[in-house]
Amino acid sequence: MQEFGDFAKIDIDKLLAGMDDQFNRLGEFQRAAGDVVGRAEEENGMVVVEYGQNGVRELELHPKAMRLGSAELADLIKATLAEAVADYQRRFAELMAGVFGESGNPLADPEAALEEVKRAEAIHDRAFTDVMGELDRIRRRLEL
Repeated sequence: MQEFGDFAKIDIDKLLAGMDDQFNRLGEFQRAAGDVVGRAEEENGMVVVEYGQNGVRELELHPKAMRLGSAELADLIKATLAEAVADYQRRFAELMAGVFGESGNPLADPEAALEEVKRAEAIHDRAFTDVMGELDRIRRRLEL
């Protein structure tokens, strides 16, 4: 009989429960991700920017801002936009941590997440090789 290595030690019920939990969390994350908005306001209130998953959602310019030179206004808009993007990224990371937890958050440690994927891939590859070997053995025995 062919050995299945680490694959035979997998607790299927635990694996399926974990997958269900991850899918539920992913669904929750997808619903909430569209509502994440970063916001920034220039200190004098001349520029307000809201930034979401599709980019700039809102750009408000106080009428006094129109009296500024074009370069100065452009610099204010760019600086405020950068703050709104940073706020969006912070809120998005908070959402990820809230939904997936720190240990399950792939953004918290992407290298660890990649290692986990590689480990799962190696287990899958080993199991596939074992199964294909067993099928080949059966085929030869049945002379197919």
